[in-house]
Amino acid sequence: MYNLKNIKDEDVKGKRVLLRVDVDVPIKDGKIEDRSRLKAWFPTLELLLTKQAHVFIAGHLGRPQRVDERFSLEPVVHWVKSQLELHNDLKVTDINGFKAWELTGNVFVLENLRFFNEEEKNDIIFSQKLASIAQIYVNDAFASSHRAHASIVGVTKYLPSFAGLRLIEEVGVLSKVLEEPKRPLGVIIGGAKIETKLPLVEKMHRFADYVMVGGEIAENDKILLKVAHERIQGQKSALLVADLNEKNIDITLKSVENFIQISKKCQTIVWNGPMGLIENPAGTNHATLILAKELSEIGKYIIVGGGDTVGFLKESNLLDKFSFVSTGGGAMLEFLAGVKLPGLLVLEK
Repeated sequence: MYNLKNIKDEDVKGKRVLLRVDVDVPIKDGKIEDRSRLKAWFPTLELLLTKQAHVFIAGHLGRPQRVDERFSLEPVVHWVKSQLELHNDLKVTDINGFKAWELTGNVFVLENLRFFNEEEKNDIIFSQKLASIAQIYVNDAFASSHRAHASIVGVTKYLPSFAGLRLIEEVGVLSKVLEEPKRPLGVIIGGAKIETKLPLVEKMHRFADYVMVGGEIAENDKILLKVAHERIQGQKSALLVADLNEKNIDITLKSVENFIQISKKCQTIVWNGPMGLIENPAGTNHATLILAKELSEIGKYIIVGGGDTVGFLKESNLLDKFSFVSTGGGAMLEFLAGVKLPGLLVLEK
């Protein structure tokens, strides 16, 4: 689907590189609870440093509306420092109006880009200002590539732009699933605000053999899902919509069992979003945990994605039992629904 320019093929020696990465990770009391997204892009950083580039790491955390220390990237800075096995003191500096931490003379981390409203607006002047930091741009933030923001799309107008190692891998794996999956193929979609995923669910029907929808589903959402399914002409997938239990905080055990039985028929499965509240993974009737354990044991090719889902599987010690863990949530669903991601389009050859 995409023919991306790969940073491996570019000479970056001595050049300043703006590296856009996924740093939107869960942080509690200043400690990072899940480092999966950080570890995903670290090989790209190592490649750039091996090639003697000067790297300016940039990304966003959360949805702050202004400067808010609760969303500072300082915990991420300390993580990068530890991974690079640095023991020097951190130095805070200003780079063209951006607060940044200097880890070494050739590694810097910019503060949360969403402290600037211009980031999400893809503001031209802001994009130019950000681009002026570097000579080359590298996007290794698949989870943000479905957003036309300044650090994803805007900067590419002013810098030679390339895909990072993880971004190349994500696109490669998901493209294969989209174009030539082993069938039957099942898609499991959960989480809150299902109504925002309805357009994607509709698109999935032309790609998947089974679409299973769980999570926080109101009765009107069920109706919308079924009506949309009935309107699809020609070939379409089978649709299963879960029921909520009496407390409306989880799907019923019967619905879980239905999902499991369908999944056992599939050769490829894509899973994004929990089936209900996941704060207590030890619960014996917890639908997401039951589903996760069953899927981890059926021996099929399974891709999982979405911060909540990945975090839950990691906490439940099940993450390494799945075939591929995508760093993207919404980006993964949009990609598989056939939506052209703006962050990828600007990196094509």
